[in-house]
Amino acid sequence: MYSFEGRVRYSETDETGCISLDAIINYMQDCTNFESEDLGVGLNFLKKKHVMWILSSWQIVINSYPTFGTRINIGTQAYGYDKMIGYRNFLIKDNEDRTIVIANSNWVLMDILKGRPAIITPEIGDVYGKYEPLNMDYAPRKIKLPKLGEAKTGFKVKEYHLDTNHHVNNGQYVRMAMFVLGMDRRAKEVRVEYKKQALLGDIIIPVVYNEKNQAYVALNGEDGKTYTIVQFIF
Repeated sequence: MYSFEGRVRYSETDETGCISLDAIINYMQDCTNFESEDLGVGLNFLKKKHVMWILSSWQIVINSYPTFGTRINIGTQAYGYDKMIGYRNFLIKDNEDRTIVIANSNWVLMDILKGRPAIITPEIGDVYGKYEPLNMDYAPRKIKLPKLGEAKTGFKVKEYHLDTNHHVNNGQYVRMAMFVLGMDRRAKEVRVEYKKQALLGDIIIPVVYNEKNQAYVALNGEDGKTYTIVQFIF
C-alpha cells in the first residue's frame, strides 16, 4: 500500500476541533495523486495522453474524527481495473495504528478529446499493481434515492469550487451537500455517486431526502439531470 504521513491541521478542523469530513476526502485525493506522481503517471503524463481519471463513486466509512494535531497515516492501493474502470481502496490510521477511515472508490478513465471513457491500457493500469481488496462491507456504486424529496434554493458554481480539470472538485460536492443539510452531526458513512460534471457558472438545484438516521442530497442541474448524489449515514 502506498502511504504518506500527515497531521491534522487547524485549518482542517471544524468548530469542535476535529477533522472535517471534506478534509478527510482531501487527504485521500491527495494520496492517490501523490502515488500517481511518484509512479510517473501523474497529471503531466495524463495530459500528454489526453486522458484523466474521473471519480465515479465513493464509499467512506468513518470510525472516528481525530482532533487537531493528531498524526495520521494515509494509504491507498489499487485492487484492479476492468476495461475503463479502476478500483481503489483507502485507509487512514492514527498514531496508535487505529483505523480512522476505510474507503472504496471507482474511477473512470476519460478521453479528454473525445469526451468519453477510454480503455485502461497496461501502461496506465499495471503500474499501480494489484492488491487484495480491504476488508469492508462494500456497497453498490449506484445510490437509490427515496421517493419524496424537497427542493432547496439553488446556487451557482464559483471559481473556488473548481480543480485543475476545470470542473467541480470531488470534495466540493460533499461540502455543498453538507451546507444544504446544515450538518449538525457527524456521519458514520458517506456514499457519493458522481453522474455528471458541473462547470463554472452552472446552477445547482439541491433536493433533500430524509430517512431515519440517513440523509440524501441530489445536486441537480436546472434541466433536472443529476450531477451528484450524496448519502450520509449517521
